[in-house]
This record gives sequence, C-alpha cells and structure tokens, in this order.
Amino acid sequence: MNITRRNIDDLNAVVTVEVNKEDYAPKVEAVLKNYAKTATIPGFRKGTVPMSMIKKQYGKAILLEEVNKVLQENLNKYLQQEKLDILGNPLPKVDEHFNWEAEDYKFDFELGLTPTFEVDLSKAKNLTQYKIVADDKMLEDQVMRIRKQYGKMISKDTIEAGDDIAGTFNNEEKGINNPGQFTLDVFNDKKQADLFIGKKVGDVVTLNTKGLFADDHQLMDYLKVSHDDVHGLDINVDFTIEEVNNAEPAELNQELFDKLFGEGNVSSVEEIKEKIKQDAETQFESQANQKFLNDVTEYLLTDTKFDLPATFLKKWIQTVGETPLTPEQAEEEYARSEKGLRYQLIEGKVMSQNNLQITFEELKDYTAQMIRKQMAQFGQMNPTDADVDGIVARVLSNQEEVKRLSDQVMSEKMLNLYKEKVAHEVKEVNYEQFIAASYGE
Repeated sequence: MNITRRNIDDLNAVVTVEVNKEDYAPKVEAVLKNYAKTATIPGFRKGTVPMSMIKKQYGKAILLEEVNKVLQENLNKYLQQEKLDILGNPLPKVDEHFNWEAEDYKFDFELGLTPTFEVDLSKAKNLTQYKIVADDKMLEDQVMRIRKQYGKMISKDTIEAGDDIAGTFNNEEKGINNPGQFTLDVFNDKKQADLFIGKKVGDVVTLNTKGLFADDHQLMDYLKVSHDDVHGLDINVDFTIEEVNNAEPAELNQELFDKLFGEGNVSSVEEIKEKIKQDAETQFESQANQKFLNDVTEYLLTDTKFDLPATFLKKWIQTVGETPLTPEQAEEEYARSEKGLRYQLIEGKVMSQNNLQITFEELKDYTAQMIRKQMAQFGQMNPTDADVDGIVARVLSNQEEVKRLSDQVMSEKMLNLYKEKVAHEVKEVNYEQFIAASYGE
C-alpha cells in the first residue's frame, strides 16, 4: 500500500492510493473460503462446492468489495495521520482505462482543502450593542392592558372610540384570512380608524394597508404576511366585524395585585411597573444580544477574505445527496450554501483561535438552569436538585437535544467573546427605536 499526495494549488490536491495484491488477496481468500462453507448451489451439497465455481460466481464481486474496504480504510487513516483539513469528502477520479483484471490497482481522489486565514476581531468598526429599556409609555400601556384584561367586558352592538373590536381580515388574492382584535388607536391613519365609528357587528370595513400602522411590521402580526411583503404593501383588506366590547378597566387595588402576583407580593402601582420593567427588559436583552451576534457575524463575513475550492465543492454537491444533481442544480445549491459554509469556517476559526470549548459540566449546568426556568413558569418555584438532575439526565440522553443545547452554549460563549474583543458602542434605546434600527426604518 502506497499513498501519495500532489497539491494542485492551495485549495486543491489529488491523493493517489496504490493497492497491491498483498493488501487485499488474503481478505478475498478468507471471504471466498467462508462462501464455500455456506454456499448453496444446485447439484452440490452444502460445503462441497468447488472453489473454482465459487470464484467464478462470486469472485469479482468479493474482489471489488474487499479492495474498496482496504482503499477506504487506508485513505481515511492517511487523512487523519496527515491532519488534512478537507471540505466535503474525497471524490474518486474516473479512469476510463481502469482494469480490474490487473493485480495491482491505482486510485486517484480529488480533495478540496480548507483555506488558510485568520480572523481579527479587533478590526471591527461601527458596531453597536443595544440596551433596550422599557420606557414610561410602555409601562403605562402595559398597566392599562392589564386593567382591561382583568376588567369587566361589556358587549356592544355599535362601535365607539375606545371599544375593543374583534373580527377577521380577508384578502383572497394574497391568501389573507386572519382573525384580529384591536382598539382603534392601533391605526396610524386616523381616517381609516374613523371608518369603524358607528359600524355594527356583521358590517365589513375595507382598509388600505399603506400607512395603516405606524410600523409596517405590525402588518406581519395582524395579516400574517411575510417580512418581505410588508414593506410598502398597498392592498385593500376587508375586516368583518364579529364582536364589539368595551372594557371597563379594573381598579388598581390590592385585590388585583394579589390576583396578578400572589397574595402580599405587590402593594403598589410602582411595584407592578418595576416587575413589568424587569420582565420586559429580560426579554429585550435576548433580542438585543441576537442582533449584536448577527451584526458581528455579518461584519466577519464581509471582512474575512478567503477563497474556497468552488469547482471541487460543486462537483461534490452533485454526488452527496440521495439523488445526483445536474451541474446546473449543483451551481444553484452552491450559491445558496456558500455563505453558510463561509461562516462555519469563520466560526470554527474563532473557536480555535480563542480556545472556545464546551465541557460536559457546562452543558449539564446550562440544561439545569433552563429546566429550572421552565418549571418556574409552571409554578414550580423550588424543585429539588434530585428532580432537576433526573430531567437533565433524560434530556442529555437524546443526541439531538445535546447538539441543540451545545449550539446554544457555544452561541453564548461566542457572544461573550464578541462583547469583550469586538470594538462597539453601547447605545440605550426604547423598543420602538430598536425595531427601527433593526429593520432600517
């Protein structure tokens, strides 16, 4: 067995594997003997079939199988020993003159090599980490929502300002058929809001989506249209009025406080606002962190320059699926996946350069924290360590869950690394300002 490598360039190489008769012949002979013991051929008792007949009937298939086993085993061993960092899998080169009747064989494999590059986190510029705060307006709106939620609902037939309206948005052309509930102050266009005044249950109000809301992204919530469609959407939608109610807000008293937060835990509006603020800003923090992570990712993709063995990868893509792809299909698939592949390489380089690793203890601790939070949401505030440990063990026995949780832990490590090493501005904003910054509006 002899294996050699010829580098075509920095990104492509050819490995040649020479398989000699002594590498495979003993294995082929052993398999043939085993076949001879078990083969059933008409005219012969089991175990008495002549070896010449066994070789004639099974010899070629056994030869191909055993040579392939020896080939793959030694090729993989070579790649490991040489510590070759490759993309995809080795691709066998077709040899039209290959002769299986020979005793010694030579196989060529194309390799796509991982590019060599470095990631310099210190070069980043113009990145912002947002700190989203729950401002007074948001807190007042949330308190009023709570009061209406726990207040007394009075059913009505005719709409007046301040009423709660429920019904269904419809537009057949766009496939919109979505229930909605709102008060008229949700609309940015007062003229369209006024169309509802005096209308009754069963009436249909036609609205134009252009400028209907202060933020076009609200169309995603009310009409269930995609993010790509909301910008500049200019269509008519029919809203069928199905229910009209007027909420008489609940009084802000101790009875309401106890109902919301448990007896004696809250005794003032200020304390309610503080709890709302804490909960909201905890949720906002995860959104702000994700945006910062995304922004650093986009920066790294733009700033970190390296070439890929594109020709090799497109050939490999043709063969990797259950159904072979045409060159044109492989070209399209490569275009779709190139950005993701680039970031995988960049992310791997960041991990290796900064020695980011996950220990099993870290994974267990992260899983336990997640489980305690989930249990708290269902009222189990103080589960025993034994209970949590038992759930952790069950979760981590599932390999898919281990992969998902490991990705989350590594994402946190990457985020913390970026906050530490990537130059950025910390900017305090309210939620509306954050949405505007996120979507460029």
